[in-house]
Amino acid sequence: MNWVAWKMLNGDPVKYLGTVFGVGFGVLLIAQQCSIFVGIILRTANPIADVREAQIWVMDPYLQNADEIKPLSDSDLYRIRGVEGVDWAVKIYKGLARAKIETGNFRQVILMGVDDQSLIGAPVKMIEGDIRDLKRPDAIVMDQYGYKYLWPNEPFQVGREVEMNDRRAVIVGICDVSAPFQSFPVVFTRYSQAVQFVASERQQLSFVVAAPRQGYQVDEVCRLINEQTRSIGEKSGLIAMPYREFVWINIKYYLENTGIPVNFGITITLGFIVGTAIAGQTFYLFTIENLKQFGALKAMGVTNWGIVGMICLQASVVGVIGLSIGLGLTALFFVATTRLLPDLRGLHLMWEIAGGTCLAVTLIICLASALSLRKVLTLEPAVVFR
Repeated sequence: MNWVAWKMLNGDPVKYLGTVFGVGFGVLLIAQQCSIFVGIILRTANPIADVREAQIWVMDPYLQNADEIKPLSDSDLYRIRGVEGVDWAVKIYKGLARAKIETGNFRQVILMGVDDQSLIGAPVKMIEGDIRDLKRPDAIVMDQYGYKYLWPNEPFQVGREVEMNDRRAVIVGICDVSAPFQSFPVVFTRYSQAVQFVASERQQLSFVVAAPRQGYQVDEVCRLINEQTRSIGEKSGLIAMPYREFVWINIKYYLENTGIPVNFGITITLGFIVGTAIAGQTFYLFTIENLKQFGALKAMGVTNWGIVGMICLQASVVGVIGLSIGLGLTALFFVATTRLLPDLRGLHLMWEIAGGTCLAVTLIICLASALSLRKVLTLEPAVVFR
């Protein structure tokens, strides 16, 4: 019976291919848009995740995300270092600055100030130069895509100068970092240098990052920091949290306060509807045109369960082929765009999304098959003799 079901499915190649590509197009929309959505949302937390040494982040208790920062006092660093269970704690600066090159062009940049002594927070992967050169006067390290934006079609060149806040900055290295949420170049320098590259404020300390002492758990140290940095009469002092918790707070903020989830959700829903509509309509028409064949099989003694098995086999073949085409096109899209469009770097088809898409295709095929099954199961075998 499986061979008969296969021959019936291939009886009209145009409709067969139309069903396959309809499912494939739905898969492409669902997988591609889900991957872009997740990739963009994760970008909001990339500056946090890139500071790999830090297990604990300390900040103002009213901070909502990593881009809207209320600076801390320099004395807060020493309060945190004095907390039992803290192995080390260092300053981190994060903000925006304006970089001007020799031609007069300027560009807003994301400025990261790392610890002066240990260089905690500095990029790990260097393309040009040595990260230790960051200790030189006026030294900065720029990400490779930011460099290409400021000097397009030019090779990497260490030693170039830019101007920030009327101060000279020398590029001593080119690095590779995770793509930020904003499409700005990312510049790293020492903390003491970073505060010179931005407008002066009374307080400029963005975050304090720390690590627990051996024998202490991260959550325990966070609780101790929260308790011991609270002054008498204050309702809240500083707030410390594990970096993963800070990542999710940042992601949650953008999910709740931007239109990103709604916009992508509409497209993903449309992909599901399109796939279901095309597959369901084509399967239904396929069943109507083959009613006599199904009637003949019933007249020869094929049970309803046998008919159900045939239709499920046909639906499974269409679903597997359509899923393969859709996921293949999605993966190809990300490979091509990563090379052609640097702003889309880091976006890729995740295995979790591929698995979720498989479940969506299963639901699409089940809905499409349900439209056909009702017509076939209520069919009288005598229809073949009319």
